[in-house]
Formats: sequence, C-alpha cells, structure tokens
Amino acid sequence: MAASPQVARVPVEVYLRTSYEPDAEYVDGVIEERPTGQDDHSAWQHAIELWFAEHAKDWNIKVRPELRVQVSPTNFRVPDVAILNRSLPPEPIATHPPIAVFEVLSPEDSHSRLMVKLAEYEHMGIQTILLLDPEGNHRRYVGGRLEPLTREPFDLPGSQCRFDLSGIEKLLD
Repeated sequence: MAASPQVARVPVEVYLRTSYEPDAEYVDGVIEERPTGQDDHSAWQHAIELWFAEHAKDWNIKVRPELRVQVSPTNFRVPDVAILNRSLPPEPIATHPPIAVFEVLSPEDSHSRLMVKLAEYEHMGIQTILLLDPEGNHRRYVGGRLEPLTREPFDLPGSQCRFDLSGIEKLLD
C-alpha cells in the first residue's frame, strides 16, 4: 500500500505576509490554489462588482473582489466578490461576516471542495452565499444545501442591498 504524500504545512503568519497570483486560500495550515477564471468567469465577476458598485453609496456597502476573508481561526477564503458593510471599520482581511459573498463557478471547481468552502462561509455567519454559473445554473447556499436561485430580485438580509440577477446579466460584456 502506497503512503499518501505529505502536505507541507505553512504557518498562518507566512500566508498572511505572502502574495499569491492569483491569491490562494489557507485551510488548516495548507495553501490551496484557487481555480483561475476564464473570460466568462471574469465577465460575471465584473458584472457583480458593477451592479453593487453602482449602488454602493446608497446601500452603505463596499464591493471587494478577491478579498481574503478569515472564516475561522485557521481558515482564510477568497470569494470572487464580497459585499461589506461600509459602517464597519476597514480591515486588511475581513474578519466580520460580509453581507454577501459570490462565487463564480469555474470548470476546475470540484463540488466537494466548493461545498466545504460554502459551509465555512455559512458557519462564519454570512447570510447570503450565491454560486453563479456562467452556464446559467445559478444556486444559493442555504443550510448546507445548494438551492436553485430564483430570477426574482430579493433583498440581502442585514442590509439595504438588493440582488437582481437580470440587472447583473445586463452588465455582462
């Protein structure tokens, strides 16, 4: 029986002072690469940013692409887009739950790894966790499950924000 390969553990301090291109995630001492997006992934990410940036002042939010979010003492995730409450003090790494996080599905994303990541967001206290698929199979993560995302606009809990899938789709280029 072959031994499983040893995974190099990295102290959290090393992760926090190191830049990765694209940024990587830190999970229990292990650096995990994030899938690199293709054109459709990038277009969706940009459209989400534009939608929320258009309303940022009115909704008292900050829009942050690829911001490190400390979901637990030993785990740092990097959502494609995070929506932050502007009234909270600025942080180099988000330690307060964002209002919402968005992941744009990439062909390289594995279902099991994605589900662990989404569960960590929920455990941190993030109330709106959306998985947008450039192929159109959009989902919302709730209570450990992925549910179909409705096309009807809805308010994001704990904020003045409104999510409008049709409005975001119009911003795709």
